[in-house]
Amino acid sequence: MEIEGKIIMDLPEEGGTSKAGNVWRKKSFVLETMGQYPRKAKFDIFGDRIDNFHFEIGKTYKVQVDVESREFNGRWYTDLRAFSAQETNLAPTGAPQPAQQPFGGAPAAAPAAPADPFAAPAASADPFGSSETDDLPF
Repeated sequence: MEIEGKIIMDLPEEGGTSKAGNVWRKKSFVLETMGQYPRKAKFDIFGDRIDNFHFEIGKTYKVQVDVESREFNGRWYTDLRAFSAQETNLAPTGAPQPAQQPFGGAPAAAPAAPADPFAAPAASADPFGSSETDDLPF
């Protein structure tokens, strides 16, 4: 799977020794995708691969990840493990995005200009009809 976006966090490296006596290292980064609805995704790099990746906060990258979910005590956890990355030259997050066409391919018509909210209501705007006699008791 491929994720493209800007690195927004460089989390501290973690490490230790497993029960089997194996030494392990893990480095995590948070990437924010571009577009109308940006998403954040945390991905990890394990072992000696950490030395092969050089991410900088604020730069955009295209990262290839393996997605894996696992169950532990009735709860599910999902990991993203990076195995490849390359820097890209994307527009910054604040840049205007091109308008997307709605499903079906036909471009949407421009919405009509809203009516003046301070204008007097039209004569036909009375939903109860106009009556010359007022039969209300108050």
